[in-house]
Parts: sequence; C-alpha cells; structure tokens
Amino acid sequence: MKRKPSTEATSAWIRLMRVQSRVLDCVEQDLKKAGFPPLAWYDALLELSRAPSGELRPVELERQMLIPQYSTSRLIDRLVDEGLASRRECKIDKRGQFVEITEAGRELQKRMWGAYSAAIEKYVGSKLSDADAVKLSGLLDRLGCACGEMKLPPVVNVNETSPSR
Repeated sequence: MKRKPSTEATSAWIRLMRVQSRVLDCVEQDLKKAGFPPLAWYDALLELSRAPSGELRPVELERQMLIPQYSTSRLIDRLVDEGLASRRECKIDKRGQFVEITEAGRELQKRMWGAYSAAIEKYVGSKLSDADAVKLSGLLDRLGCACGEMKLPPVVNVNETSPSR
C-alpha cells in the first residue's frame, strides 16, 4: 500500500520549492547588481578551487555542482573563454580532459564572495538565529539522506573557502 503525503508534508514541499527559487533569484539579482556573473560561475570556480590540484574532470564538476551536463559543458566553455579556467588533456587517458581553475578564476571567485556572502546574510543569516540555522541544516540533511545522497560536509570558515550553495 502506497502512503500519500500528509497535508503538512505537501505544504512543506511547496514552501521548500518556492523559498529555494525566490532566495536563489534574489541572490542572482544581487550578484548582477554588483556587476558579477551568475551564481553558477561562482559555484564552478569554488568547486575547482577546492579540488586538491585545482582541477576536476567535467563529470566530477557536474556531480559537485548538481547541474545538468549540458549546462556544465556550456558553463565550462564560458569560463575558458573568459580565461577563468583552462582545459587540459588527461595524460593517462588521452580522450579525457580536466578543467583547471586559473589565477583569474581564483581572483573572481574571491571577489564574488563579498557580494555572495552579503546576499546569504541578507536572505538567510538575518532571518535565522545560529541555532535555527543549525536546526534547518539538520532537517535538510535528513531530506537529502532520504534521497540516497550523503550528508553534506559541514561548512568550514566561510571567509576561507565559502559555501557553494
């Protein structure tokens, strides 16, 4: 017998989707007003900068960012065109390639963090106490685990590496 979601669970789902969309839209607008590219650029640059050697295979970058492959390919093209990342052939597997962050990419990611962190504070931090933020993170972790995903690592000092999402 399949159980239907309760009214409360359905309401929570609708709110989660609406809030996520609205907050992301607001963050994107704040980045745009500050003269920066879209949040996906920051996210990709952050994930590349976090990689041990500053490089990832495109499929690894896609997995880290959780965006569709076609979007990843176009995003990588844009980052390379702007000199923020470079492609290099895998020495072992000549068919494979790596995407590596450049110094210009590292600099842009650091500059974007100022506007991004202000937006996080404006739309999330100022609305939740630290205790509420911890509680919300725990609830979201439970939802992620229910979908077969591993628990996200805790966010480290945000001024050093900053969160990606």
